[in-house]
Amino acid sequence: MKMILLLCPLFTLLSCKGQKQSVNDPLTVKQFVEYYNRKQPDSVFHLFSKEMKAGLPLDKTKDFFRNLYRDAGQIENYTLIETKGGFARFRAEFQNNTFWMSIASDAERKISGLQFTPYDGPAANTPVSRNQTKLSLPFSGEWFVFWGGDTKEQNYHVSNKAQRHAFDIVIMDTAGKSYRTDGKTNEDYYAYGQPLTAPCDAEVVSVTEGVKDNIPGQLNPAQVTGNCIVLKTGNNEYLLFAHFQLGSIKVKKGDMVKQGQTLGLCGNSGNSSEPHLHFHIQNQENMAGANGIKCYFEKLVVNGEPKSDYSPVRGERIKNAE
Repeated sequence: MKMILLLCPLFTLLSCKGQKQSVNDPLTVKQFVEYYNRKQPDSVFHLFSKEMKAGLPLDKTKDFFRNLYRDAGQIENYTLIETKGGFARFRAEFQNNTFWMSIASDAERKISGLQFTPYDGPAANTPVSRNQTKLSLPFSGEWFVFWGGDTKEQNYHVSNKAQRHAFDIVIMDTAGKSYRTDGKTNEDYYAYGQPLTAPCDAEVVSVTEGVKDNIPGQLNPAQVTGNCIVLKTGNNEYLLFAHFQLGSIKVKKGDMVKQGQTLGLCGNSGNSSEPHLHFHIQNQENMAGANGIKCYFEKLVVNGEPKSDYSPVRGERIKNAE
């Protein structure tokens, strides 16, 4: 990950010399976060000390925070972890990632130093063990778990930090085939064009569209997830659906969806060799750097047997309990 930096060593020397430092001024930090989240870089600039303003003019301040907001999103939470080198260092949880947010303020409550770097402190790598939101399966009828589970034999995704609890799910007939006729076209596959639905009430936080469906057997590794939707639950869990059919997505970023609402149609876009649903849960919106969360569904039928609070594995036929 590229370091995001709004501070050079010169600013640190200027801010630490000749003026009394207030390492952690809660009001200054609170104001900074509020102005940042409101997309008000001018107001952030007015919080700077004279030295900061001289070293980082308003136009550069605007550019920096515009780029930071675009890539990281709002600051959702921040927690003071330590004071070090004249800075109060916070664990700042942005919408798309988590950073060290290091802030120094002077005796006049002006920001005299400000820095953002990838977070590697306490709880940085503590994964959430499982989903807290009650989920239904995101489709109707019986589907087949092609990849799913905790071992490499069950699930080739396990080596990927974000996707380690992912599922690849198809529709399979009684003969063990996922397609009719010869399987040379997407339309031959039972899953192709099937509606995919929201497994809970959630907010649509990301939509990727415009990726062509592959010819079966071919892959598109340059656009891994293909046409993709990410939902955010009320428990800050991010549900990722990949490989939608081109042109089929029915929601947009910012929509609030209800459980069972159609999101789009199953397709074969992205790094996909045949029409299927790739579904997993992660702890942040951006898959880069995310930790995967193990997924349990509330009520379902597995190989004909009712299950509750269950995480399916490879080889099982699954459907929602009626």
